[in-house]
Amino acid sequence: MSLLEVERSTGPSEAVPSLARRAKPEIFKVTVVLTESSFASTSVGPIEIFHSAGTLWNQLHGDSEDPRFRVRIASVDGKPVGTLCALGLTPECSIADITETDIIILPASGLDVQDRIARESAILPWLREWHARGARIAGVCTGVAFLAESGLLDGRRATTHWAVAGLLQARYPKVIWRPDKFVTEDGQMFCSGGVYAAIDLSLYLVEKLCGREIALRCAKSLLLSMPRSQQSGYAVLPISRPHSDARVREIEEYLAAHMQHDISADFLAERAGMGTRSFIRRFAAATGHPPGEYLQSLRIAAAKELLEAGTGHVGTVSAKVGYADVAFFRRIFKRHTGLTPSAYREQFTNMSFERGELVGGDGG
Repeated sequence: MSLLEVERSTGPSEAVPSLARRAKPEIFKVTVVLTESSFASTSVGPIEIFHSAGTLWNQLHGDSEDPRFRVRIASVDGKPVGTLCALGLTPECSIADITETDIIILPASGLDVQDRIARESAILPWLREWHARGARIAGVCTGVAFLAESGLLDGRRATTHWAVAGLLQARYPKVIWRPDKFVTEDGQMFCSGGVYAAIDLSLYLVEKLCGREIALRCAKSLLLSMPRSQQSGYAVLPISRPHSDARVREIEEYLAAHMQHDISADFLAERAGMGTRSFIRRFAAATGHPPGEYLQSLRIAAAKELLEAGTGHVGTVSAKVGYADVAFFRRIFKRHTGLTPSAYREQFTNMSFERGELVGGDGG
């Protein structure tokens, strides 16, 4: 059974409404935790990105501001902290004063991660408490060690700086370490691999919570590139809900790497060591999507990125993401986005650019 056949049989989904027709968006509460002897940029960078989302682009274009995040800055005891470059940072409050938060950001410390944890161990039970209350928790670079020490990364995928990857792998063997990745997401836990991956992680969270258009505008207004995976040319957010099914995870990674091919459910079932019907049920139970629908979402996400980059003819994009039938691709794309591929490219071209490039202009 071809997954393309499954895709063709899925009913039309509701088109995504324009930003103008949406209800007033939720404002997410972010807590950036300042720690002693950290890299200042891994605190300040996220603060500026979350503050800019929905505001800076609007200011630059003469529109009313539409802030999407409210940021609070805390330290363990509410006192100022020193950073590795001797820059002092002053928090608003202590972590005990935080009564509401949707996102917690832990900055990167130096390489002596265990010493840092020992000095600020009060963070650990605080993280566990907020995780139990549903907060998203993100660690930047070596700051990921706080997440691992708290036990919240056990059985989850995570990344960190390559220089401490071996140390953390030995100390926290229950974590599924992926140091080849810039950004990882597993459940409500987020990790980034380097100091400047704090930017990737922050934009990743903006996109996940507010949508790609807000993230692109935020990145464009700050002259930043959108985050990308080290292993893939596509910056595709995970589309499945959190789960712990290792065999299904392997299939998800295979689909992300081979989405351009015609892949059958029978083939995937054989790869997973299951019967086809059992595989389809298990995949849907774990991810929340049947395999065909899941593959379709991966392809549309990749197509959006290609169109944002101004990649050639729509037919070229269609073929690159696995659709030989361009007319079918156009219908599926509009079903998912509310726009034709050409209209999407016209609206978003030059709002996304490669790391290292500085792109001027208003981007439409």
